[in-house]
Amino acid sequence: MALPGSDEDATLEILVLYYSRGGSVAKLARQIARGIGEVEGVSARLRTVPPVAAVTQAAAPPVPEEGAPYVEPRDLVECAGLALGSPTRFGNMAAPLKYWMDGLGSEWASGTLVGKPAAVFTSTSTQHGGQESTLLSMMLPLLHHGCLITGIPFTEPVLSTTRGGGTPYGASHVAGVEDDPRTTDDEAVLARALGRRLAQIAARLNQ
Repeated sequence: MALPGSDEDATLEILVLYYSRGGSVAKLARQIARGIGEVEGVSARLRTVPPVAAVTQAAAPPVPEEGAPYVEPRDLVECAGLALGSPTRFGNMAAPLKYWMDGLGSEWASGTLVGKPAAVFTSTSTQHGGQESTLLSMMLPLLHHGCLITGIPFTEPVLSTTRGGGTPYGASHVAGVEDDPRTTDDEAVLARALGRRLAQIAARLNQ
């Protein structure tokens, strides 16, 4: 079934939404977007969320100086699926993304994301820095919104051999103590695989 207001020839868009400080999550998002683009008839829409600040600090500008634009409510309405990314903060998503998610009460009430496939991705500075707990906790609000959660199956051979990031719960990156944003070959392969899987599922759901 096609999205409301769309025609059969319209390109489906997957919203790749993330928060990134050191650039690691942003690079992972672009790999996921590449995987999405490998599926015919599907493209990626990259968006980010603004940082949060104490009331004593200046507000962020309405448009980021660089990188993806800030997400708008219509992005959730228009997307056929969602990939959600955040760095790890003590085994959980970062505050800016959590703050944005907490403000989606009207979208939850109206069922904006119900039935749409979703996936998650993250980056940590260490191998055991909370990647899987972050990915699992990011799934919880998506389940409340009625999303269809998808991960990376073990039919992806690299998932069994990676020495960096990459989990069955979602794509990930190990940035190291120097916060290197560059993904390893295995991390990039798995991120693209997640993007392809998300796009393929969205395409099937919208036939």
